[in-house]
Amino acid sequence: MQFTTRKKLFLSHFLAIILVSGSIGSYFYTSAVENLTRSLQSRLLNSAAILSNAFSVSELSSLTSAAAVDTPVYRALRARIQEFASANDDIAFVYIMRKQGSRAAFVLDSDPADPALPGELYEEDIPELMAGFLRPSVDSHITRDKWGSFLSGYAPLDGHTGQYLIGIDMFADEVEMKLLYLRQAGIMSLAVSVLLAILFSSFLSRNFTRRIDTLSRRCEDIARTQLVTSRATRRGDELDQLGETFEAMAVHLEHSRAENETAREALQQSKLELENRVQQRTEELLNANDKLREEISERRRIEGILRQTALTDFLTQLPNRRSMIQRLESEVARFERNGQPFSLVLLDIDNFKAVNDSYGHDAGDAVLISVEESMRAWVRENDVLARWGGEEFLVLLTDTELQSAAEQAERLRKAFEAHSFGEQSGGIKITASLGVASYRDGRSIDDCIKEADIALYRAKTHGRNRVVVQEPD
Repeated sequence: MQFTTRKKLFLSHFLAIILVSGSIGSYFYTSAVENLTRSLQSRLLNSAAILSNAFSVSELSSLTSAAAVDTPVYRALRARIQEFASANDDIAFVYIMRKQGSRAAFVLDSDPADPALPGELYEEDIPELMAGFLRPSVDSHITRDKWGSFLSGYAPLDGHTGQYLIGIDMFADEVEMKLLYLRQAGIMSLAVSVLLAILFSSFLSRNFTRRIDTLSRRCEDIARTQLVTSRATRRGDELDQLGETFEAMAVHLEHSRAENETAREALQQSKLELENRVQQRTEELLNANDKLREEISERRRIEGILRQTALTDFLTQLPNRRSMIQRLESEVARFERNGQPFSLVLLDIDNFKAVNDSYGHDAGDAVLISVEESMRAWVRENDVLARWGGEEFLVLLTDTELQSAAEQAERLRKAFEAHSFGEQSGGIKITASLGVASYRDGRSIDDCIKEADIALYRAKTHGRNRVVVQEPD
C-alpha cells in the first residue's frame, strides 16, 4: 500500500510526538503516584509525631484492662483522642497502644462505634507498627484488619520510647480516591496529547507540502491553456490526488478518532463498573462466610458447654449421676465381653446437716469441694469418682472383686476420719459411711446400685463411720 508524502510526514511527526509525550506523561504519572504516596506517608508520620506529645504515660498507666472503661480517666482521655480524630476528615482512627512482649495491646481507641478495649491484643502482625514503639514509622502498604483497610502512621509517646506508641489510620478508600484522581488526570492528559499531536502533525505536513501544492496548481493552470478535454475523467498520480483526497481523509480520520475515543471511554466506564460490582459481591461473600464461620464456632462452643453442663456437677465439677450411669453401662458391656469384674462404693458424709447448720451452706459447699479434691487423690487412677447427690459420692472400682473393694473402702473411711476438710476454724472433722457392692452376672446395674445403697443404709443405721459390704444373695 502506497502512502502519500503528506501522510508519511503526518504519521512520522504524529508517532514521534506521541512517543515523546507518552514517555514524558508516563514518567510524570509515575512520579505523581510516588509523590502522593510519600506525601500521605509523610502526613501520617508527622501527625503521629505531633500527637505523641499530647499524652503522658502517667495518664495511661491505669488503663490496663477492659474494666478501666468505666473510670473518669478513660472517658476523659477517650474524649481527647476522639477530638484529635475528628479534627481531620482524612483521619479514620487515632489510638494508643502498649507493648506486651512481642505483641501490641490497645490502651485507647477513637472508634465511636466499635472501640478496642484497654488490654485487647492487636491480632495483626505488622512490622511497621512494632517499629513505631522505637521510632516514627509508617505503613509501606495498605493494611487490612477487622476494622477495615488503612494506611497508618505510628510514633512512640514522647519520653517513653519502646513502651507506648500512638497510631493514626487513614481509610484506604481515601488513598485509592486520590490515586483515582491521578489516573483520571493522566487519561485526560493523554487525550489532550493525542489531539495536539494530530493538530501539530497536520500543521507540519501542510507546511512541508505547501510548495508542492503551489507547484501542482501552477502546472494545472498551465495545462488548461492546452485544451485537454479528457482531463476531468483521468486521475493523476499522488500529487494530482493529494489536494482532492486530503480533506476526505482528514474528515474520515477525525470521525474515526472520535468514535474510538467514545468507545474507549465507554469500555473504561464499563470496566470500572464491573470491577466495582465484583468487589462488592466479593466483600459480601467474605462477610457472609465470616459470619457463618462465627455462628458455627459459637454453636459448637455452646453445644460443648451444654454437653459438659449436662454431665458435670456444677459445684464439684465431678461427673454427675447421668454421666456416671452412662459410664456404668459401658462397664457392664465390658463385663459381658471380657468378664472383667467391677465394684461400687457408695459414700455418704455423716451428719452433714450439722455442718450446714453450724457453719452455713457456704461452708458446707466448701467442705464438699474439699471432699472432692481429697477423694481424687485417695482413689486409684483408673477408678471413677462421681457426685451421686447431696452429700453422697459414688466410686466405680474397675477390675476389682468384692473383697478388694471392701478393703479399698475401709482405707477411704480411715482417710476421711483422719482428715480435716474446708478452711473454717482450721478445718472441719467429718466421717463417712460407705456401702460396697459388686456387679454379678445376670443382674442389672440398677440392682448393683440398689445393693450398694442398702449396704450404705445399714452402715448408717449401725452407728455410721463404718463400711458395710452387701454380700451376694
